[in-house]
Amino acid sequence: MKTVLIVEDVAETRLWLTGIVETAFEGCKVTCAGRLREGLATLQSNLFDLALIDLTLPDGSGFDILRHIRSHCPDTLSVITTIVSNDSNIVAALSGGANGYLLKDQPPERIIQQLKQLADGMPALSPSIARRIMQHFSNTGPAAEPDAELTGREQEVLALISRGLRNIDVAQHLGVSESTVASHLKAIYRKLGISSRAEASWHASRLGLTPGGRNNGSKV
Repeated sequence: MKTVLIVEDVAETRLWLTGIVETAFEGCKVTCAGRLREGLATLQSNLFDLALIDLTLPDGSGFDILRHIRSHCPDTLSVITTIVSNDSNIVAALSGGANGYLLKDQPPERIIQQLKQLADGMPALSPSIARRIMQHFSNTGPAAEPDAELTGREQEVLALISRGLRNIDVAQHLGVSESTVASHLKAIYRKLGISSRAEASWHASRLGLTPGGRNNGSKV
């Protein structure tokens, strides 16, 4: 990660997060915003590899930042950094496209480790959040057995998406067009009843999908 945006209203916490980010990604450039309006303005004039977003801001919600990134900055990874850990916010954040959900009451070294995982395509999740997500999906689960519904190619796409690859990367890996990948992904979301890549990663893990694995000879 070469460029990182931190949206956090508490100055002391901004400084603390800056130190964490600079340790996790040596040599990166960190930009800070203390309000929603400032964060949105910064995103409109700069490109970032990663954004750390607090949910509670003086002039609005961090979810507005998340929605802006999803719509206008699809290559920017978004991680919620907060002290709020209720289920509704967790589900809303991950469904809204967040690549992680970190609680600020963790030791700095643990947050650093979790942020570093982003480079490997893994979501940055506090352990307690990961447990709650697993509990949520074990209670809800898919309406139908997804393994029986996904085609071989859809399973390949799901496996690659779960590694954090962008649509264009998946297209290059499979030798197909980006629009074809988008169509497969739309079908995957519809069949599994999901709306985010975090949920897709969970289902890929549940099905034991790995790129080049059991689906390796399928066609478009």
